[in-house]
Amino acid sequence: MTFYDFARGFCRITLSTVWRMRIIGAERVPRTGALIVVANHVSNLDPPVLGSALPRPLSYMAKLELFQIPVLGLLISHLNSFPVDRRRGDVAAIRRSVEELRRGAALAIFPEGGRNRDGTAVAHNGASLLAELSGAPVLPAYIGGTDRSRNLARITVVFGEVLHFEENPTEKTGGAGKQARREELANRTLRIMKAIGALREQAG
Repeated sequence: MTFYDFARGFCRITLSTVWRMRIIGAERVPRTGALIVVANHVSNLDPPVLGSALPRPLSYMAKLELFQIPVLGLLISHLNSFPVDRRRGDVAAIRRSVEELRRGAALAIFPEGGRNRDGTAVAHNGASLLAELSGAPVLPAYIGGTDRSRNLARITVVFGEVLHFEENPTEKTGGAGKQARREELANRTLRIMKAIGALREQAG
């Protein structure tokens, strides 16, 4: 048993006991192969909740500075997290993420960036771009109740149907082509976010 397996099991028992965590749609999760798990984000508790609910190991991006902190850096490195140097921009993060996906990992993405409790944050196109570059399918997921965890509200995780996007489309040149490419990615992101929104109804 790896440290990740132990931590995941401990978190799942705790979440199930204290917050009565409910998981819906686990049978929709592909058990092997590259997978981009895209979820809403309302609490710092969301990453461990998502990792505990998913019936397979999940990888995460984390800023490089966290790995330089004694103990914490060692801990998160054993929890399937990999460093991203934000000073090098999004290119480095995308490259490393594509590498993880091509080795068959499941990668967590929160497209709203930071916590989005009021639902007003704009979703970024990172998940759509990674799906395009790697050919990995996208699994929408909805997390509910973590924003009320202090009140011991019930936590629910709902997994949706897998979405597939084209891999490595023909590169478009010129201003019009770049604009069309951005619109295409935005449309795919909208499709993902709508799928996540629809799962909220299943959560009840």
